[in-house]
Amino acid sequence: MAISDTGPLVQTTPLVTFLQRVQLEAHRSYPNEKTPDPKFYIDLSLKLPHHLSTVEAAFNDLTSGSRDLPVPVKKLEKFVHEYFDDAKDLVPHEPEDFVTDPFEFLLNVENDQVREWAREVHSLWKTLCYRVSDSVRESPDRHTLLPLPEPVIIPGSRFKEVYYWDSYWVIKGLMTSKMFTTAKGIVTNLMSLVETYGYALNGARAYYTNRSQPPLLSSMVYEIYNVTKDEELVRKAIPVLLKEYEFWNSGKHKVVIRDASGNDHMLSRYYAMWNMPRPESYVFDQESASAFSSTLQKQRFLRDIATAAETGCDFSTRWMRDPPNFATMATTSVVPVDLNVFLLKMELDIAFMMGICGDKNGSERFVKASEARKKAFEAVFWNEKAGQWLDYWLSSDGDEPETWKAENQNTNVFASNFAPIWISSFNSDENLVKKVVKALKNSGLIAPAGILTSLKNSGQQWDYPNGWAPQQEIIVTGLARTGVKEAKEIAEEIARRWIRSSYSVYKTSGSIHEKLNVAEFGEYGGGGEYKPQVDGLWVVKRSYISILGGVWMAL
Repeated sequence: MAISDTGPLVQTTPLVTFLQRVQLEAHRSYPNEKTPDPKFYIDLSLKLPHHLSTVEAAFNDLTSGSRDLPVPVKKLEKFVHEYFDDAKDLVPHEPEDFVTDPFEFLLNVENDQVREWAREVHSLWKTLCYRVSDSVRESPDRHTLLPLPEPVIIPGSRFKEVYYWDSYWVIKGLMTSKMFTTAKGIVTNLMSLVETYGYALNGARAYYTNRSQPPLLSSMVYEIYNVTKDEELVRKAIPVLLKEYEFWNSGKHKVVIRDASGNDHMLSRYYAMWNMPRPESYVFDQESASAFSSTLQKQRFLRDIATAAETGCDFSTRWMRDPPNFATMATTSVVPVDLNVFLLKMELDIAFMMGICGDKNGSERFVKASEARKKAFEAVFWNEKAGQWLDYWLSSDGDEPETWKAENQNTNVFASNFAPIWISSFNSDENLVKKVVKALKNSGLIAPAGILTSLKNSGQQWDYPNGWAPQQEIIVTGLARTGVKEAKEIAEEIARRWIRSSYSVYKTSGSIHEKLNVAEFGEYGGGGEYKPQVDGLWVVKRSYISILGGVWMAL
């Protein structure tokens, strides 16, 4: 009898399961160079008046002619057109708080050309704002899109749904554009997912219910409150944030590392509740898993693939035991620095919000939790010689406490090694900041167009030579908040490089890309399992640095 992976699983819907079959058949039918994006099929909606059982029977008839030969492309396209829609889930929505000429923040942009660019970025809100259609609410079993109560901002291109950690930078941009109602609606949507599932999903699709993404919901609430002083939002958010906090600090997400003095330190890891090919990338994952012979090996590898997607940084050599060998993906064995930064920030945010609401005891409890996690950073992640915080490789499955070993620190250089500088627990310590600044300058990460994601050129999109807006913003913001002059100067220089290169790419290509090749000035990034995305939300993810930079805008 085959041994199977016994980790947690969240089952998907019958429609998703069936659409996986359609995706696989399309992969067989189309010539390699013309195969449609597999995500296209998993996002389809079932047309009225058809029932899934009827469509499954029709598909069985279509594919029963010969098991060895694929369905002809024209027949498959006819089948898809007859039974499915690909654009009925979302309805364009005019955001009520959109202002055509947001003169307040544009006044901060000194360069005329860049001011016009910032205006274009701002105008994208109208293009990217939708509401979930009534058909999704009335017949959820006909859709893979999940119903949400408020209007949404979507990335655009192939991504036609809300994504969790992207939403933090969307809200930063919305707050800059004074679109407070839309920003609050995004938080309300994410809170509704936490209330329904116990955690904020990777994205608002039925096939994303098995995993989350970097936990930034508390930071979103904090950003809105910081501007609007909306105490009602804070009061509604606290019980939701407590539920999410429990998710990340219990079960498979919780790990305990024991230091040399016998002190236990609780930290967290990513851990997807899935051990099969991801539905949105079924054909790719199935092919990748074919390198393994046993069922247990395949399931563990596929769980690590799904877990890498939960990190938001899919894919990277950061998650590989033997990089760049993709088959050595072992994401569940990594205790990541940046995840625990986000959770330390969540603890500080909850403490702050409880203080606002008069819950002194609750606030003190989360202050103590943040202090305990900060000590864990010092004991588990910090490397004095490197001047960085390093991810930690688990020696076991993480279910029991394990003793810290110096050799388990991942000494490879990643942008995420510097993520802790983002929060006050670390950027307020001038001596620490000076060590980190020295390490960053000597790391090789600072490139002509910004900060490299890693130093390894693996072909994966979260590796060299790519740089991504979230990591630029986290490091730049953290350095800029310190009291160290050199740190502030480096922050400004990184921001200048990123903005100038983004603008150069925009001028030469007519688009703004989701990632840059930061090793070269004026080049957009590549790699990964899908074609590089342009415009859309990825522009907005850069908008915080791009628009608020002000003085950094002089080209």
